[in-house]
Amino acid sequence: MLQTTHSADAPDHTQGSFSAERYSRQVLFPGIGQTGQQQLAQSHAAIVGCGATGAAAASLLARAGVGTLTLIDRDFVEESNLQRQVLFDESDAKEALPKAEAAKRKIALFNHEVTVHAQIADLVPANIHELLAPAQLVLDATDNFETRYLLNDYAVQQNKPWLYAAAVGAYAATMNILPGETSCLACIFPKPPSGPVETCDTAGILNTAVNLAASIEATEALKFLTGQIPQMRRTLLSFDLWTNERSEITAAKPRAGCAVCGERIFSHLAGEGRPHITLCGRNSVQIHEHHRPVDFASMQARLLPHGIVRYNSLLLRFQRGEHTITLFADGRAIVQGTTDTMLARSLYARFIGS
Repeated sequence: MLQTTHSADAPDHTQGSFSAERYSRQVLFPGIGQTGQQQLAQSHAAIVGCGATGAAAASLLARAGVGTLTLIDRDFVEESNLQRQVLFDESDAKEALPKAEAAKRKIALFNHEVTVHAQIADLVPANIHELLAPAQLVLDATDNFETRYLLNDYAVQQNKPWLYAAAVGAYAATMNILPGETSCLACIFPKPPSGPVETCDTAGILNTAVNLAASIEATEALKFLTGQIPQMRRTLLSFDLWTNERSEITAAKPRAGCAVCGERIFSHLAGEGRPHITLCGRNSVQIHEHHRPVDFASMQARLLPHGIVRYNSLLLRFQRGEHTITLFADGRAIVQGTTDTMLARSLYARFIGS
């Protein structure tokens, strides 16, 4: 796992220091003010996923002056991301830079006062406590329900607030989960959806829907981080920007008999039934059953006779025919060009090792 931060000469946010001129227009807003801005400078939020929603939320919170951000993402930048993922550019896609690292570098260009921890990792039961423990608040910007239910288990167990957000097509949805006070995700949806679920790879996505979800989520985060919890919404809000259909479902209190927040059964946090190989969208399979350090230079020498190889300090990409394996420093890999998990496992075992 890679963790990166800004240099040691970054401002000490524990003292609530910030540039008065930078945030002057935000301080003028009565909901924030001078006190709220100081609270933001002292705050630490984690964002799980640095794709479309995560990149937009990270940009908004960094520009708002949230002192510390932990950005967690398992993926790398591709050209198809640039239509909606606001923190990335063509050079990031050409380099196939990991999204968490690319987001960190972009934030450093517009706000050096924010400390960013870039975690190039797949959030799983084995690392969730380590990655999320320092944060006061967790923002969901993931693309799958498996991770969201894991987040929900962790948040309820640790009594840590988290904000759910989703966007696909022209549809955006958000919900605030305040453990012990509001509904949790399992209160509203007792089980993850079964059968095919629309994703941006199958249904497409409008960048406006992404930014709507991220803007609402980031605003709710600002309310929480400035201590204005009573102002936070207690509903599951959804809006379709294309059809103008809008709905709200109450989430004001926990559901009686909820397995998670009522009975405190944390099956996702325990890793029950969690697969080691998963579909990863865009005709890809993720293999995350191997956790071992990888020497990219040695791996390049091994793979060069079999295909095209390039690497940097963060990842290695190996292309052979219609398949590309992107290998991360901890042994995790994304195999592109197939949705066949057995074929992906075979390619990994053949070229990377079992």
